[in-house]
Amino acid sequence: MNKSTLLFCCISLFASLFAAGNAFADVSITGAGATFPYPIYAKWADTYKSQTDISVNYQSIGSGGGIKQIIAKTVDFGASDMPLKPEYLKKNGLMQFPAVMGGVVPVINIPGIAAGQLKLNGKALADIFQGKITKWNHPTIKALNPGAKLPNKTIIVVHRSDGSGTTFIFTNYLSKVSPGWKSAIGEGTAVSWKTGTGGKGNEGVASYVQRIKNSIGYVEYAYALQNKMAYVQLKNHDGQFVKPNDTSFKSAAANADWKKTSGFYELLTNEPGKESWPITGATFILMHKTQKEPESAKEVLKFFDWAYNNGDKMAEALDYVPMPEKVQQLVRTAWKEQIKDNKGNAIWK
Repeated sequence: MNKSTLLFCCISLFASLFAAGNAFADVSITGAGATFPYPIYAKWADTYKSQTDISVNYQSIGSGGGIKQIIAKTVDFGASDMPLKPEYLKKNGLMQFPAVMGGVVPVINIPGIAAGQLKLNGKALADIFQGKITKWNHPTIKALNPGAKLPNKTIIVVHRSDGSGTTFIFTNYLSKVSPGWKSAIGEGTAVSWKTGTGGKGNEGVASYVQRIKNSIGYVEYAYALQNKMAYVQLKNHDGQFVKPNDTSFKSAAANADWKKTSGFYELLTNEPGKESWPITGATFILMHKTQKEPESAKEVLKFFDWAYNNGDKMAEALDYVPMPEKVQQLVRTAWKEQIKDNKGNAIWK
């Protein structure tokens, strides 16, 4: 082999290795949906990128948008705080699995009222968001807060303007505790609000409540903490006033029986337990059962497997509740059984 031939071979080999390295570095997966889990998905993605050089690009657009995008196959995975019913999953060729759990909390901006000072029950909360209770010094609120200095001010209601799993969890809870709410408004990712101003995403609701005095809204707990917002105490299923925190979320989640449910359809609102936070919920990942691009699907599963194995402390630091190990194993089994390539071969092994 002469020198010029040897030089050409070396350059070709280097070019091939450089291209291969760049191809690996450019691996990325895309997801879109719920704003509820965005803080933890962003943290997981950042850490995962630093360890694997694989990017996870997640768009926080709301559960409704995430469901639409995964059905349209414009993303590798969708995310929804509203679990999809088994018949809907079957119709659209989807499977779902829970990623993490957390809580939805009512937040307020009432001058002089600090976090955890105001107490409400489910009926009062429903009446406020239905426009039946319009003043902070209404007799119902005063009876729940004897001695509190409640202003004679109009309550400004803030709700989600976009299709939202956070709204689903919130309205599912209100439907359970208020027959009037259930019959007049009901539950869903989007409902016909009787009063209030709409904000886009948890971010939008948090921003409005922070700026508008005498307002009340609902956001995922991590947003309340990050924005240092005043939250309310709620009377739970067992008649106890509780604050939102890791202990009260775990108490509510303890009653979940994921084995009994089909397609991991499980709701955690108004669960029994003296310490249970009544508006607790899981957030879910949606994927197609038949994958035209199995390598991309495998990367999605590798990411969430890594999150299950390595993400608990990060989740807890952001006040989410990690999925129990037993549930994680159920999910991995579901991956093997349900997510396949065009030839029917399991992608996760």
